[in-house]
Amino acid sequence: MSGVDVADQADSQAVFATLADVKALEAQAPWSGRDVAKTIYQALSRTRASHGSRDAISFQLLSDPGAHKTTLSWAELHRQVTQAANLLRSLGIGPQDVVAYILPNTTETVVTLLGGMVAGIVNPINPLLEAAQIASILRETRAKVVVTLRAFPKSDVSQKVAEALREAPDVRHLLEVDLLTNLTGLKRLVVPFMRPKTQVQHRARLHSFHKALARQPGDRLTFEDPAEDRVAAYFHTGGTTGMPKVAQHRVSGMVYNGWIGAALLFRETDVVMCPLPLFHVFAVYPILMSMIASGGHVVLPTPAGYRGEGVFDNLWKLIERYRCTYLVTVPTALAALMQRPVDADISSLRAGFSGSAPMPAELYNRFKKETGVEILEGYGLTECTCLVAVNPPEGAKKIGSVGLPFPYTHIRILNRDSAGHYQEAGVDEVGEICIASPGVFAGSTYTEVDKNHELFAEDRFLRSGDLGRIDPEGYLFITGRAKDLIIRGGHNIDPAVIEEALMGHPAVALVGAIGQPDPHAGELPAAYVELVRGASVTEAELLDHAVRHITERAAVPKFIGILEELPKTAVGKVFKPDLRRLAIARIYDAALAKAGFSITVAGVADDKKLGLVAQLYPRGAASDAQIAEALGCFTGPWAWHDQDSAAGAADPSAIPGPKP
Repeated sequence: MSGVDVADQADSQAVFATLADVKALEAQAPWSGRDVAKTIYQALSRTRASHGSRDAISFQLLSDPGAHKTTLSWAELHRQVTQAANLLRSLGIGPQDVVAYILPNTTETVVTLLGGMVAGIVNPINPLLEAAQIASILRETRAKVVVTLRAFPKSDVSQKVAEALREAPDVRHLLEVDLLTNLTGLKRLVVPFMRPKTQVQHRARLHSFHKALARQPGDRLTFEDPAEDRVAAYFHTGGTTGMPKVAQHRVSGMVYNGWIGAALLFRETDVVMCPLPLFHVFAVYPILMSMIASGGHVVLPTPAGYRGEGVFDNLWKLIERYRCTYLVTVPTALAALMQRPVDADISSLRAGFSGSAPMPAELYNRFKKETGVEILEGYGLTECTCLVAVNPPEGAKKIGSVGLPFPYTHIRILNRDSAGHYQEAGVDEVGEICIASPGVFAGSTYTEVDKNHELFAEDRFLRSGDLGRIDPEGYLFITGRAKDLIIRGGHNIDPAVIEEALMGHPAVALVGAIGQPDPHAGELPAAYVELVRGASVTEAELLDHAVRHITERAAVPKFIGILEELPKTAVGKVFKPDLRRLAIARIYDAALAKAGFSITVAGVADDKKLGLVAQLYPRGAASDAQIAEALGCFTGPWAWHDQDSAAGAADPSAIPGPKP
């Protein structure tokens, strides 16, 4: 049968309110029987045929609500993606070759992303990473072509990429996107005189992205587009430090995300404000792929999204400008928005989607009270090609829950015993969240074979590393990360217990709870907070609040620190490794001072094998034996700091501290 089958006709009116609705949708047809696109180009071509004249994507270089905007229709986007795919093939990118991009959000980023998927394997890379990390990812993926920014004021991306290419010998071509095309008037004339100079030389051949694109046909592909399910993207996963793992995504998983969006969440009339980065799965799959499947319109405000200058101050006005129906956000962004008045007409907003990290109940309540807008909290993983669960738009929204599993997604809560066998947890019993879905590439999630070892339960269910429970109605609750548990003398403490309590204080905007080193218990709970702008409170007052609101006595933090801003990842998640670094430095410094040494922790490096390593300075102020005596009560390793070497470059065999 050609066209849309009976089951898919029903999808357009699918109800998503309860777990029974999910099961009913699954019962209409197996996933393999759905009439969905088999390639990314086929998916985009279907959208052009149905919605070619409608707006697809809008981008603003500046955050002012009256600033110049660039908008592409679905027909225009289709043409540019066709040109990009043809260009990449002409530069040697085949179905198994990699094109990487190190770009902020622009229309060219979307074109590169989709064109890379059509021509070969696209590899988005976080432009906030350091040159060494970018080079490491390029080497791991063996990228042949890189797309990045041409040197531009207030951006160091061009310089970092040039440095990275010196350590990535497989890269043959470098395409540069010039943001100047998004400027008008005097700014367009002045910027060329303000461009920083890129000093680093590399071996890759340099091209202008726009000029090279213009030379390619946009009405047809110059190569075959076989309907086969293949890996079409590599996404790195991890924070802003260390060498991230690289996850493989197949076309079927990408299309699955888009199908979910069109069947259950979005329509062609929807306009989605998405200030999240296009190197992250949240923006790429649940949003962009859903827009392709539904014909909706996505708005990208400034290259840096939420991090862009003036974005938080202007976001409500931008929503009014575009008459947005949905806002894509994360808890840290909501906390920042709550410190600003709602100074525009946002009546077009139907809801917001939040992910990346669990949302504190207090923040949810504040936002809904101030805006009247419902936040639908969801859950996804890079390793699952993203979507896993969401609070149903037409059903009950349970605060603290990430909702119901999407159709064809099977979630199990499993616990592993000492013999390596998995046991199913009961209703509301906590265990590891394990997932099977069309987005899970069982057995081959990561490019590095060794990293797939023990990643799957029963060879099928991806072990997420998240702890959670499922309630009697089928709602999933995330209770924490297995690795984020604070283990106090063998007693497990969920950081969320501390974070929820402190978020209840009116002066607190954000909280990050961690375990700090302790010579007796191994770890003790500690917390760092970021205050609401203009608020004032002391650590003692916060500790008193914690004592009164945390019922689990062992979970009451032994230390609370106030920071001007909590460290965050590029998608706004509180970055706890940096908080652990602060805690290690503080505890070790106190122990060294108590022992009478004029030695301090110069930094805490992330070592691949040993984890966080305290680096001591100056060398020679005490012997190794003396330091071992002062710090031997802690389980964490230490090393002497070498000012001439990069942090984290210490040889593990040379680290004299205790080994984990």
